[in-house]
Amino acid sequence: MTTREVAMMDARTEEALDPELACPIAPVVDLVFSRWTTPILWTLHEYGRQRFVELQRRIGTITPKVLTQRLRQMERDGLVVRTYHPEVPPRVEYEISELGRSLAPLFAALAEWSAENMEKVERARRAHDGDGG
Repeated sequence: MTTREVAMMDARTEEALDPELACPIAPVVDLVFSRWTTPILWTLHEYGRQRFVELQRRIGTITPKVLTQRLRQMERDGLVVRTYHPEVPPRVEYEISELGRSLAPLFAALAEWSAENMEKVERARRAHDGDGG
C-alpha cells in the first residue's frame, strides 16, 4: 500500500468518526436540548422578558447556580438576550432572542409529535418491561 493510499484511508476513518458527519443535527441537539436549555427557552417564549427570580420560579426545580450557568451559555450562543438596568438595586432581565425565537416551529412540531405519540411510547415501554400493553 502506498503512502497516499494510507493517508486516504486515515482521512476516511477520521471522517467516519466525526459525529457531525455521522449526524449533522447533533450540534443543534446538543445546543438546544441540553438539560435546562429547553425549559428556559420555552418559559421565555411563553412568558416574555423576565427577571432571574421569575424565571427560576416558573421553571421550579432548577438551582440558581445551574440557571446562571445555562443563561450565560445561552447568551453566548445567541439564544437569550440579557439586559442590565443600572438602577438601585440593579435589575437584570432575560428574554429570548430572535435566534431563539426561530426555534419555535421546532418546538411546536415536537409538541405535536408528543401529543400524538407519547401514549404509544408508554404502551411500548410497558410491553417491553413485561407489564402488559
